[in-house]
Amino acid sequence: MKSIPDWSAQAFARVAAALVAIVLLAPGTGALAANAAADEAGVTRATLANGLRVVIVRNTLAPVVSTNVNYLVGADETPPGFPGTAHAQEHMMFRGSPGLSGDQLANIGSMMGGNFNAQTRQTVTQYFYTVPAEDLDAALHIEALRMRDVLDSKEDWEHERGAIEQEVAQDLSSPEYVLYTKLRAALFDGSTYAHDALGTRASFDATTAAMLKGFHDRWYVPNNAILVIVGNVDPQATLAKVERLFGPIPAKTLPARPAVALAPVAPQSLHLDSDLPYGLQVIALRLPGLESADFAAAEVLVDVLNSQRGDLYGLVPQGKALDASFSFDPLPKAGLGYAQAAFPEGSDPKALESAMRAVLEKIAKQGVPADLVAAAKLQERSSAEFQKNSIGGLATVWSEAVAVAGLESPDDDLARIEKVTVDDVNRVARKYLDLDHAVTAVLTPQGAGKPVASRGFGGQENISLSATGPTPLPEWAAAALGRVSVPESTTHPVVSKLANGITLIVQPENVSDTVSVYGHIRNRPELQVPKGKEGLSEVLAQLFPYGSQRLDRVALRQALDAIGADEHAGSDFALQTLAGNFERGTELLADNLLHPGFPEQAFKVVKRQVAQTVAGQLTSPSYLSARALRGALFPKHDPTLREPLPETVNAIAMKDVRDYYKAVFRPDLTTIVVIGKVTPQQAKTVIEKYFGAWAATGPAPSTVLPPVPLNAPAASAVPDASRAQDRVTLAETLGLTRSNPDYYALELGNNVLGGAFYSTRLTRDIRKDAGLVYYVQSHFQFSRTRGIYSVEYACDPQNVTKVHDMVAEELRRMQKAPVAADELQRAKALLLRQIPLDEASVDDIAQGFIQRLDLGLPLDEPTIAARRFLALGAGDVQAAFVKWLRPGDLVRVSQGPAPR
Repeated sequence: MKSIPDWSAQAFARVAAALVAIVLLAPGTGALAANAAADEAGVTRATLANGLRVVIVRNTLAPVVSTNVNYLVGADETPPGFPGTAHAQEHMMFRGSPGLSGDQLANIGSMMGGNFNAQTRQTVTQYFYTVPAEDLDAALHIEALRMRDVLDSKEDWEHERGAIEQEVAQDLSSPEYVLYTKLRAALFDGSTYAHDALGTRASFDATTAAMLKGFHDRWYVPNNAILVIVGNVDPQATLAKVERLFGPIPAKTLPARPAVALAPVAPQSLHLDSDLPYGLQVIALRLPGLESADFAAAEVLVDVLNSQRGDLYGLVPQGKALDASFSFDPLPKAGLGYAQAAFPEGSDPKALESAMRAVLEKIAKQGVPADLVAAAKLQERSSAEFQKNSIGGLATVWSEAVAVAGLESPDDDLARIEKVTVDDVNRVARKYLDLDHAVTAVLTPQGAGKPVASRGFGGQENISLSATGPTPLPEWAAAALGRVSVPESTTHPVVSKLANGITLIVQPENVSDTVSVYGHIRNRPELQVPKGKEGLSEVLAQLFPYGSQRLDRVALRQALDAIGADEHAGSDFALQTLAGNFERGTELLADNLLHPGFPEQAFKVVKRQVAQTVAGQLTSPSYLSARALRGALFPKHDPTLREPLPETVNAIAMKDVRDYYKAVFRPDLTTIVVIGKVTPQQAKTVIEKYFGAWAATGPAPSTVLPPVPLNAPAASAVPDASRAQDRVTLAETLGLTRSNPDYYALELGNNVLGGAFYSTRLTRDIRKDAGLVYYVQSHFQFSRTRGIYSVEYACDPQNVTKVHDMVAEELRRMQKAPVAADELQRAKALLLRQIPLDEASVDDIAQGFIQRLDLGLPLDEPTIAARRFLALGAGDVQAAFVKWLRPGDLVRVSQGPAPR
């Protein structure tokens, strides 16, 4: 659950293009407005008699479905003085409704796979479930019950208030978020857009449960909602379910919405301190909103400004910035646009600001290159196809279009972009790139003090943990969710080994007209970078964007733009392209990866930039926290404790780069996954044509870290003046690796303890009942030679040790007694249902294949694991936690104010 700023304007410019031939059905009358349901292009629409709008999009990538309920209410509709009311009600929607308790809701969400969330934005509040298709009925039951009514009890709000105030503290601990809020306040002063949906501690302290209940009763009604359903479903049967569950909910007359009155922007400059390892220079402007006739041209302008062939990004290869981009956050009446560029700690941002202004002024006066406009429009068309490659992502695309942008479909945005001309873009640039009314801002890195020893757990707190009694499920959920069986995987990869050692995996998919290539070269810089040259792998990685021996940086980007493809090279490499351009895209990827240009001037710029970044990183609180954790967990001379320094980066010569590239980039250590609209033979033919001549020399290097001993307990605190709360990690090394059979019992137990979000013991005791944190999660991380257990949370300084103690006590409970039968069943249901959920996006499928091979596991490991989980009992989980976990040896590292 979260409140988010509408950073997703760009998300929308990319997101807002999908499915190309959609029939728009006009609303009618009767119980269903779309009773003639002409199910064309996989899209079915309806409007129920109570006003609920329904969009069902069929996508057969996996037996999975996503439901997005979009209530057309957000930060704009909050009462004066209570900017977080919509956000608070979003949280309370997870505390239960009549006929569905908060515990039941949490347990059902976990048993359906644990993929659920919500977010509150300026004009909309959204609730998401992605579940196995067989569980659609349960997900719809939840949303219908929550739409009809909500408990909003005084007791529940007293508990939830603590959690949401921790979320406020978390966001206010982010310098980027604080900057964003100040930019909004400056650009939209005096309007509802001046604040986002997060809220404040003071306003939440004054908020009552009755206020929240009234907010729900006024705005959470069917005629103020849009239900988007995407996945492998029967549209007509799904529509009948929606009518049965939501149809009886009565419509209501909606309150008047506040008007948005925008005053002229007064130029000003903002200066903020930051805990980032680099600085940020920002120039913010008011751009057209979603309702403006200029919006489509503004989308294209933003794409042009972000082009790596453009002058703004050109500041990076010139050595004037570490990175540069342009962001666009549109609201209905106006948008927030801002150019941002990173600079090294200690640099003068004024020169960078002047360079950024010069770029924007040039575009405003001289216009944009016509070929970049054409490239932007082609990329938007490609994005329209790629949105189909994720069921959850496609549901977001449709929600953005119909609920946020007010369109009939994502295709509408693509259609208006297609009509944009170069003259339109230039006119919008002249009108809106108005630097006389810009707001500038600088985030200046401040660094941190060295980590200091901190009191560990074991203080005087009296730890009282909640009972774990069973919570019966409602009848409509019990029968369906009580079934726990091994789901059948829908992936059937074809694996081959090329003559040069490349492992090729091909997974045909036909949900879109695209092909994606994912590659990974097994490597370990900690073992392979020569001593005294630390930072070499970073220098090499940043040289790949400068092109190949045949195509320089700009020419490579131009060739990719010509086919609407995206590519990046490195030890992890990728290509996304339309199916018809698969061979040309692969040719460009292989040229960049196998024949990198390594231009001398680029090497000098990159080496300087990496040295500057490293210098800032050495005083960055986040870096110091990560290093303190590794230092406490691993032996003094462990390879992971090697670190780049400015002097080691400056010692790197071009020969070092070439030698390292030759040693690390080897076909016999490479896995390539090709997934999409392609046959195994087509994929193999193309990969062999462009990667087949790649050869390795000499024996393969070791890429496996040595085992480590068990750690001793320790606690340290890293000062961070930018944070309002502490970010905390607890961790310990384990005496087992991924190949140990006890992995399965530990993973199953972790989904009882803290790895499954809302229904776990840690979340229930520390977040739900005590309100001490906004989030708390636990993880097992295993490699071929190491195992680590970790817990992460964020809280006020006075609660750091208290939460640590509660985590340790929960671990002891796992060791002292078997977990309850209902907890074990819930954890099994979650893990087994995650199998289809992990196959609901092309990216997840491909990355899963690569990760399994990297760990030495078979590609069908999820199915093997599911059988192991099913066979385990509560005694197996208890025994594994007794054998491997050491509650008294947890290392703790906190970042923020000094823990008390």
